[in-house]
Amino acid sequence: MSFFRPSSMLPRLKPLSSKRSSIVTVLDIGSSKVVCMIGRLTPVEGADILAGRSHKIEILGIGHQKSRGLKAGVISDMDAVESSVRLAVDAAERMAGVTVESLIINVTAGRLRSETHSASVNLGGHEIAAGDLSKAVNAATRQSHQPERAILHSLPSSYTLDGERGIRDPGGMYGDVLGVDMHVLTADRAPLKNLELSVNRAHLTVEAMVATPYASGLAALVTDEAEMGCAAIDLGGGTTTISVFYEGRLVHADAIALGGQHVTMDLARGLSTRLEDAERIKVVHGSALPQAGEDRDVISVPPIGDDDRDQPTHVPRGLVSRIVRARVEETLEMLRDRIQQSGYSTIVGKRIVLTGGASQMTGLTESARRILARNVRIGRPLGVSGLPAAAKGPTFSTAVGLMIYPQVAHLESHGAGEGGMAAIAGAGGRLSRMGQWLKESF
Repeated sequence: MSFFRPSSMLPRLKPLSSKRSSIVTVLDIGSSKVVCMIGRLTPVEGADILAGRSHKIEILGIGHQKSRGLKAGVISDMDAVESSVRLAVDAAERMAGVTVESLIINVTAGRLRSETHSASVNLGGHEIAAGDLSKAVNAATRQSHQPERAILHSLPSSYTLDGERGIRDPGGMYGDVLGVDMHVLTADRAPLKNLELSVNRAHLTVEAMVATPYASGLAALVTDEAEMGCAAIDLGGGTTTISVFYEGRLVHADAIALGGQHVTMDLARGLSTRLEDAERIKVVHGSALPQAGEDRDVISVPPIGDDDRDQPTHVPRGLVSRIVRARVEETLEMLRDRIQQSGYSTIVGKRIVLTGGASQMTGLTESARRILARNVRIGRPLGVSGLPAAAKGPTFSTAVGLMIYPQVAHLESHGAGEGGMAAIAGAGGRLSRMGQWLKESF
């Protein structure tokens, strides 16, 4: 059963306890894999961990399955997605020894769109109180409300006081006019509703939805990168997402429907072989850069049929690399243009972090440095204990970012009456819905 509200605003998570541990479950629903992680978040002193983190994360259980029923982040087969979700969650539950009822999921589909809105309120010279901040934030956020779109994230990027810009926290200051610039990230409601429904069908409640670029950036960027300005590019199977962070906060996000699976499809077509064989050839022989002797080396390509009389064909390894490079360069050039068009190219500066499964392709880092004309490194999940060795690479950045998200959810400012646990995505489960019914009925 779905619990979407008429409003286009998503809920905020219940704040994490600063005194006791919390169990958090997340679900990364990608085009190539579905990952469920169950973790314990334990409050610690900020000096002991990465800046901005209030809790230590220990992974108790992890389960992952091959993704079925998704194409470029959009659900094409609800039953197949439900099956993948069930299997991934069941594996994580058995490993952690707990039963999952609600979880945090990621969102890639829905034509993610970043907008910046400004609003101001008159203070009359008095001290800025919480109500003044809420009034300014609500006025800015309301400008994004559209019936067909839902607000995933709403973050104040900066405040102004009497024309003075660059104020990060104006609480307690005095002035006449308080202004705020809000970064609002929205998505189409229909794909979000379908995503929630696929999870509901597995008898699970969606506690919150987090944009994939936000989650992967939280996991892969170090503190200095997020403060000074940096872009995180998550190269997934069916989509590639961009997130730009500045002064520790997400200021822009975008997504394109190109990923590692498109390279595999190009190889399958160009070499006339099965998708699984094309994937193996990509991993073993593919390169985003020209390599010495690649046209002299010959590789065997299995036939596409099952007829025993069909013989493998032999092609130069250079042909494989040329097919790979064509798609990789197209993707990187599109990313370069998107960053330029965003208006945040200057803030990104010379810093790019690549993450996601497709970022591990041979030669991709060097190719990205050339095309993006920036310093590039591979980003792996940071500040998490208990991860199996196989899950410590960039492939699992989004899932780890979802686990980090509850620690930064309080930075978001939602419109009046839209906070708390009652949910577009069922946040808080039955109790919150009962509270909402009581509030509306009496």
